[in-house]
Order: sequence, then C-alpha cells, then structure tokens
Amino acid sequence: MAILNDLLIVFGEMVLMLLQIYIFIVVARAVISWVGPDPYNPIVRFLYNATDPVLQRIRRVLPLQFSGVDLSPMALLFALFFIQNLIRRLLLRLG
Repeated sequence: MAILNDLLIVFGEMVLMLLQIYIFIVVARAVISWVGPDPYNPIVRFLYNATDPVLQRIRRVLPLQFSGVDLSPMALLFALFFIQNLIRRLLLRLG
C-alpha cells in the first residue's frame, strides 16, 4: 500500500508541475496579446495553440469581455489555481 501512495504522490507532483508550466504559458499569452505580436512567430503560434482551445470554451460559457478587454485568461488562471490547491490538499492527505 505504501508503494501505491508513493506512486500517487509522484504522479500528483508531476501534475502540479505541468499545471505550473501551463500557468506560465497562459500568463505569457495574456502579456503577448497586449502588444499585438506577429501571428507567424513560432513562439506566438505555440502560445496561441496551447491556450486557445481552453480559452475558446471559457469564452463560449462565460462571455468575459468588458470594454474590449478579454478576461477569459484570468478565469482560466483562477480555475488552474483552484485545481492546484485541490491536488495539493489531496496529496497532503495521502502523504
């Protein structure tokens, strides 16, 4: 049983690390969207391709645009922080 707990803890920590990387990607996309980047730049294309599917779903469910400012990245960040905290609490109960 201890081996299973250790595997779950390692898996949870990997998920937390991937969530943190995705948070950085969402923040970078939000910052880049303020400057009007070149859409053919490979980094910009990566950021948009990595975040647009999730952001489009959020925009469909919650139309969060006020005065031309898109707040869907902020809603996504809140959701990601919530998921991170949930996983951390579950890992604390296991370990």
